[in-house]
Amino acid sequence: MSGQEHGVGSEVGRLRTVILHRPGDELRRLTPRNNDELLFDGVPWVERAQAEHDTFADQLRERAVEVLYLADLLTETLEAGGARDELLDAALRPQDIGPTLAPALRDHLAELPSPQLARALMAGIAHGELPVRGGLMDAMTDAQEFIVRPLPNLLFTRDSSVWLTGGVAVGRLALPARRRESTITAAIYRHHPRFAGTEVLYGADDDDAWVEGGDVLCLADGVLAVGVGQRTRPAGAESFAQRLFASGAARTVLAVPIAQDRATMHLDTICTMVDRDAVVMYPQIAHTLTAFTLTPDGRVGGPAPFLDAAARAMGIGRLRVIDTGLDPVTAEREQWDDGNNTLALGPGTVVAYERNRETNARLRDAGIEVVAIPGSELGTGRGGPRCMSCPVLRDPLD
Repeated sequence: MSGQEHGVGSEVGRLRTVILHRPGDELRRLTPRNNDELLFDGVPWVERAQAEHDTFADQLRERAVEVLYLADLLTETLEAGGARDELLDAALRPQDIGPTLAPALRDHLAELPSPQLARALMAGIAHGELPVRGGLMDAMTDAQEFIVRPLPNLLFTRDSSVWLTGGVAVGRLALPARRRESTITAAIYRHHPRFAGTEVLYGADDDDAWVEGGDVLCLADGVLAVGVGQRTRPAGAESFAQRLFASGAARTVLAVPIAQDRATMHLDTICTMVDRDAVVMYPQIAHTLTAFTLTPDGRVGGPAPFLDAAARAMGIGRLRVIDTGLDPVTAEREQWDDGNNTLALGPGTVVAYERNRETNARLRDAGIEVVAIPGSELGTGRGGPRCMSCPVLRDPLD
């Protein structure tokens, strides 16, 4: 396992290995009282979400894609020296849970078998479940409140890391409900034997600016588009670009302004690649989206129309656009339901939610093979097949 190669040089090269996270106990923590804070638009039926996710994973395996599960990687990582300390430090900060309770809880969790510790780190710990007591946090917290918050957004493995040909960039997630996801991902890449020797291109330091993987599209080897909006800000896009330029992992980065709202939280909620020269795109913005071009010499060019700037950076004549609806209402509905958020299995083949019938029909009319999966429950966290997958290995494009 540790001798296998990893790397991603495009959005559409044949997918060989991917990291998924099967929904687990962390989703059972969601209630109408806390789902907004934990970034879900509803309370999912967990068993149905698991069945939908299993269908997704099975479809990948049927096409010879190796599926790695985040929970398994985390459990195995906790067997490595140093990983436990890193992850316990992130989960049990005295400034969050108190100077008395933090060390007592840490001592207890440090002795747990790896599967149990992995569950606690992902599903969190409510006050009523505390195995130790003490301090003001213990005395003043209701039974259902969280001492260690759950991480239901682990489902969306795309955001916490981005693989490129030269290594992996660890996402720095902007919202407090998600920040600990990055510590889990970083620990896996640092300590799991599967990833020994992997170069971490970004996100190794707590001081790195916010960049989320859903905002990063690998248009071609060395050519990236980075959405700048609700989650990734200009400073993050610039810092990310400079780090990749310094390591030789990129030669052009397009910074793409997007609306700062829930429906368009990441660039991949409005645009994903479905073929070497084709994108599926929300029609309301397809011809108004712009891009600033960053290059290793430090210059910032633009703004220019995104489709023109992307094609120029990729060295192709133009990008074909497949939009997501014939009328504005259908387009808006299917964009909200992640109609644009497709995962390419190879050039011209994508996974998409079955509920987006208009978008899928338009993809098929354009010659794209669509592997349709259920997603009624998975979609309550506002994420589609691309959001739920972190490609680790793709074949290079010819």
